Order: sequence, then structure tokens, then C-alpha cells
Amino acid sequence: MRNDKRTIASRQIKSITYIGIAVNIALSVVKVVIGSLAGSLALIADGVHSFSDVATDAAVLLGLRLGSKEPDQSHPYGHGRAETFSAGLIALVLILVGGVMIYYATMAIIRDEVTIPRLGVLIVAIVSIAAKEWLYRATKKIAIQSHSPALYANAWHHRSDALSSVAVVIGFISLEFGFGHGDQVAAIAVGLMIIFVGVRIIGDCLHELTESAIDTDTIEHIKNIINSDSSIRQWHKLRTRTVGREVFLDLHILVDPDLSIGAAHEITESLENALDEQITRPVNITVHIEPDIPDLRK
Repeated sequence: MRNDKRTIASRQIKSITYIGIAVNIALSVVKVVIGSLAGSLALIADGVHSFSDVATDAAVLLGLRLGSKEPDQSHPYGHGRAETFSAGLIALVLILVGGVMIYYATMAIIRDEVTIPRLGVLIVAIVSIAAKEWLYRATKKIAIQSHSPALYANAWHHRSDALSSVAVVIGFISLEFGFGHGDQVAAIAVGLMIIFVGVRIIGDCLHELTESAIDTDTIEHIKNIINSDSSIRQWHKLRTRTVGREVFLDLHILVDPDLSIGAAHEITESLENALDEQITRPVNITVHIEPDIPDLRK
């Protein structure tokens, strides 16, 4: 069951990422060509930003490939952290992109640069916003379903591209109304937003790498599943952590001390199956059996 979940999730992640690569390449070519013909530095920069998304798409695929490898002697808990490191890499790219946007926008204001508005620039920017916003929503949906930190980070990279195109539109409109620096001011605001998202994603990566527990909603769900098993008289020492998309948990359960080893084993098998079936993400479970005697009760 756990492997089935991983296989299905991996297939979905690959599909949306390949779609993202195709969209990003098409948008980057169109933006750079139209931006060059129209003399729009903002649209050219936006095209370069779209092309940078191809690099983060590749990081997602690389992290997925490495993270999907089976456990081995050197990595007995699997290679899921490769996806976490991919998410961190994408977050760093987001921060860099945001910083570059702010730098060039600020320098353009200092040099008092003003661009003549071209209708082609506006059309391309609007198409980009629609395409990248759809891609953000589709990618984010699969990222949440698959619990992929790398794909979630990449979804926000798609959103940052949509926002940079919004800056191009704002710049076009501001030029029409006589405010020559509207594009740059909007780009600075978008750059700050992108940096904020990158920092938040890095925080999530560090949260996992420091062996923090999984979210409280999932923990409560796990507790309800354990409590619903009448064969378990009491339990304690529940511990959880995540490795990429996979949840690792262990706990101690108290059962009837007169049960045979075989019967006690059946209880643990039943619990493991229930947890695996009712939790949406892959789960790796270790159950320690104890007899229900006063000295072991907590």
C-alpha cells in the first residue's frame, strides 16, 4: 500500500512538472522575442524569470528520482530527504530571483528609465499571468495531495512568475497614466513577496531537517485510529517525523498479557494496516508491544 501511494504520487508529480517545463519554455521564448521587438526590458526580464523556472522543474525531477530510491545499507530510512533539499534549492532560487528583481527595478528608478508602452507587451503579460496562475494552482494541488515539499516550492515559483508578469501589466498601465516608474515600483513589491515565500519554504525545510513532528491534524488522526482499536488497552510514546513525503512513526501499545505472540502480532498488523489505509501519505510504522500490567501503564 505504501509503495502504491508513492508510485501514484510520483507519477502525478512527474506529469505536472513536465507540463510546467513545456509552458515555461514556450513563455520564455515568446516573452524574450516580444520584449526585444517592443524594447521592453521588463518583459525580457520576465522571460528570463520564466526560463529560470525550467531549472527548478529539473530540480523537482532530480529530487523525485533520488528520493524515490529504495532504502539501502547507507540510507536505511530511504532517500526522501533528497526532495527536501530540492525544495530548499528552489527556495534559494526564489530568494535570488526576488533580490535581482528588486535590484534592477531600483537601478531603473535611479537612472530614471521610462519605457514606451506597447500593446504586444500587455497581451503577452496577460497570457503569462493566466498560464502561470493555472500552473501554480494545479501544481499546488498535487503538492498538497502528495505532500511533496519540492513540488510545493516549485508551485510558488510558478506563482512568482505570474506576479512578475503582473508587474509588467502594472507598468504598462502606469505608463498610460503618465507614471513612468509604476513598473519598477510594482517589481520591487513583487520581489519582496517572492523573497518572503522563499524564506518561508526554507523554514519548512529546516523544520523537517531538525526532526520535528508532523502536523497536529495528522497526529490527532493517528490517535483516533489507535483509540478505535479495542484490542489496544493503552498506548504511549507516540513519536512522529517526516522524511520527504513519508511519515515515520513509532509507539508502544499495551495488550492483554495472556495473549500469545501470534495474537499480539495480529493486533500490530491490524493497526499498521489501519494507519496505512487511513493516512493519505506513505507511512512507515514501528509498534512495540508491551503487556498490560500496572508497572507499564502510564
